[in-house]
Amino acid sequence: MPHFVLSDVASAIDIQTGAVVSRVIFRDSRSEVTVFGFDAGEGLSEHQASRAAIVQVSKGRLEFIVDGEHLDAEPGFWLHMDPGTPHSLTAREPTVMLLTLVDAG
Repeated sequence: MPHFVLSDVASAIDIQTGAVVSRVIFRDSRSEVTVFGFDAGEGLSEHQASRAAIVQVSKGRLEFIVDGEHLDAEPGFWLHMDPGTPHSLTAREPTVMLLTLVDAG
């Protein structure tokens, strides 16, 4: 497949009450793109990715803690993290987030 288009990232996932849901929308030999839907108050506890990670917020608002720094993530927010960077997040309202994991090289 020479290209992949998704015209509205937020429409790729349905936010579910009291849950975190995710859907892989693209994968190849070097990258993986996942859309996450977080209900308000839901999130991910501190963890690290083994690959470089890029986070983009499409809808809603997250409190994002990366390497000890508190960030307010709203639509348009973009963040790059090196592999192994500790991070966690909590949705302050129903939120759609795009996560891209990229292999080095």
